[in-house]
Amino acid sequence: MLNEVDLIRIAANEKLDPKKKGELGQFYTAAPISMFMASLFESMADEINLLDPGCGPCSLAAAFTDEAIKRGNVSTINIDAHEIEERIKSHIVESVNVCEEVAKKAGIKLNPTFHFGDFIQNFSNDITNYSDCEAVFGPIEHYSHIIMNPPYKKIASSSDHRKWLRAVGIETVNLYSAFVAIALKRLKQGGELVAIIPRSFCNGPYYQPFREQLINEAAIRHIHIFDSRSNAFSGDDVLQENIILHLVKGEEQREVTITSSPVADFHQDDESGTVTASDMTTRTVPFSSIVNPGDKQQFIHIAANNRDQSIIDKLSVFNSTLEDISAQVSTGPVVDFRLKDDLRKDIEPGAVPLIYPVHLNGGVNWPKESKKPNAISVSDKSKSWLWKHEGYFVIVRRFSSKEEKRRIVATPYDSSLAGELIGFENKLNVFHSKKVGLDRELALGLYVYLNCTLLDKYYRLFGGHTQVNATDLRTIHYPEPDTLRRIGAQVQTPDLTQKEIDQLIEREISQMTGVENNNPLSGQEKIDQALEVITLLGMPRAQQNERSALTFLTLLNLHPEGSWQELEKPLFGVTPIMDWCRDVYGKEYAPNTRETFRRQTLHQFVDGGLALYNPDKPDRPVNSPKACYQIAPELFEVLLEYGTASWEKALKGWLKLRKTLAQQYAMEREMQMIPLTLDDGTEIKLSPGIHSQLIHDIVIEFGPRFAPGSEVIYLGDTGAKEDFFRKDRLAELGVTVDRKGKLPDVVLYWPERDWLLLIESVTSHGPVDGKRHGELAKLFKDSKPGLVYVTAFPDRKIMGKYLGEISWETEVWMSEAPTHMIHFNGDRFLGPHD
Repeated sequence: MLNEVDLIRIAANEKLDPKKKGELGQFYTAAPISMFMASLFESMADEINLLDPGCGPCSLAAAFTDEAIKRGNVSTINIDAHEIEERIKSHIVESVNVCEEVAKKAGIKLNPTFHFGDFIQNFSNDITNYSDCEAVFGPIEHYSHIIMNPPYKKIASSSDHRKWLRAVGIETVNLYSAFVAIALKRLKQGGELVAIIPRSFCNGPYYQPFREQLINEAAIRHIHIFDSRSNAFSGDDVLQENIILHLVKGEEQREVTITSSPVADFHQDDESGTVTASDMTTRTVPFSSIVNPGDKQQFIHIAANNRDQSIIDKLSVFNSTLEDISAQVSTGPVVDFRLKDDLRKDIEPGAVPLIYPVHLNGGVNWPKESKKPNAISVSDKSKSWLWKHEGYFVIVRRFSSKEEKRRIVATPYDSSLAGELIGFENKLNVFHSKKVGLDRELALGLYVYLNCTLLDKYYRLFGGHTQVNATDLRTIHYPEPDTLRRIGAQVQTPDLTQKEIDQLIEREISQMTGVENNNPLSGQEKIDQALEVITLLGMPRAQQNERSALTFLTLLNLHPEGSWQELEKPLFGVTPIMDWCRDVYGKEYAPNTRETFRRQTLHQFVDGGLALYNPDKPDRPVNSPKACYQIAPELFEVLLEYGTASWEKALKGWLKLRKTLAQQYAMEREMQMIPLTLDDGTEIKLSPGIHSQLIHDIVIEFGPRFAPGSEVIYLGDTGAKEDFFRKDRLAELGVTVDRKGKLPDVVLYWPERDWLLLIESVTSHGPVDGKRHGELAKLFKDSKPGLVYVTAFPDRKIMGKYLGEISWETEVWMSEAPTHMIHFNGDRFLGPHD
């Protein structure tokens, strides 16, 4: 259903005017994100009243319906869908028709109602029809569930939207926050709201009334953040960083779950049944970690992992405001298009310097040959926008360039250019004291603090937009004036390296706290170094990420404060690797990302000669819980040279041998492989071990005896990059699966009887018990052939361990006695049971 509705979404998206779409922030929600959002609701039962404001093609309502069907406790869903864009009306109807048909089959009654028009205006009109606005907020709390992806657009203070909102007691500055504020008013006590919105509301004075309403009226239960602003709406030009928010109205604040993912490839995990994404991290924190109890502005800090939290905690030693340090920050006062007649290409009599962002490059480089003017004439019109030219100013670009590694890039300027006045263009933020420069030590202290990596990381945690506004800079806490001057006095010239800047701040914090070697940035430094190394070692782009870097550090047991010259080469399994990432580097990956580590990092490490698989026991079964990895010994010796004068030479030597090493390790693994040739001549190599040997015996011994002429549809755990899977053939038989994780070890199709044989190969776990029987029955529910369930064991000894677990109406076969079959109860031997 979701895939079908997603195709409708794509068609609806093409109908929108691109310009209007960007202006109104109309970004329709893709199926994976919709599915994840719907999964966040804690309660779904009986009759549900669902609101979807700004519904678009009803992708979210479809995902909600799909989730309700999965849970099996819902009888009725009454949907109120609001949309302003009537051009997609046919797509909305089409989506809802799909949902109604699927829901009906599941025994759920769907009652959709469409409202075309302005959601804010309609709500305001509804409320103002009553004489007492507050009195109606009780009855209007109608909805048990709200799911939403509202439009994003600033609301002018004189606009109709602002007027309509004020009429109902809501004060906010953007359409998205207005939609959420209204939705909270419409939500029942105990009702739940899930929304995908920009994170810009998390800080700043303009959103303070909205934050207060949100925190006072609802409990924050879950926040999901994306590592990149482009990932949530990758097909659109989205300039906002988005989060997914889950709220419960009228409940007390308690623990909050924070998840994050680098991409929005949400899918249902086969093993756990939960919705996850690649490299998803998860942590649970008290509400006080999100909103500081002593913060009157109620900023919302979102730390995706313990490392981010340590950055917030570390910077908390600085708690002065700009007022405390006798400084102000303002947007550059010169708006050039309003003063066109006074702009000058170069300096001339009666003109003074005018500073643009183009003049900033590690310092103030003025004049500069560019399209921008270098000076402004002092006239009656321009003079009020110019400042006194003395003292030290600190200048910060409002928009950082793509080449800049930091959001905040500060440049000190010592008023050394000629002229009694100075002009700062509007795309700059300028630190000053009543429109005059600061004293040298204070300004240089600010220069160091604003450019430190610790503040940049902190700013990214609470800054939800790509530009740096003066308002944001006013809300940051600063070191005390004496501290800033002490730092500034150590700056001889303002051309410090990033390392020198960070050392000055780290030294100051250590002196204030009495704690040394507690720098959360050292962890990031090691991760960056590991990324550099695995890239140089030839890992593909898909492995050049933090997950692979942390896995690499794990295999070396290299801690944040450790040295590359003191590496180790322990044996690690996949789950212990994930535990190490959490315990040592503060990044806790969701349990259901285990397969991502194995298939998207460790497989490539082994294939590339970076790591060995089961070096202590090469014939260990592929599904053994004791499976482990170790850094390759030849590479280990090379890595000891990292950061030394010998590194480049050692790396070149290893790269020459890399293909040979990879081939050598592959040959060693190949010697352990179990060959299997199918009836059609297809040759397959199975991983070494008792489990794969049993799969081999099922095909060679079981098949010809009990299902002669059967086709091999699927073989799991073959040891190849991809399991043997005739997916199209299975689809012809009525079974479509998106992911292979829940398939049995072997699937055979016997055309003569029109049966599908679902066979589990059991050596250490996994017989067809009652639970597994139910899972397979559900997965193959649309199968045209009849289903036969078989558990295969290598011998009686292993079978004896599981006799009490095996489900009735299933078959049991042992490779040590290949001519015999055991049937568990029922009215027939080896055949489907309806």
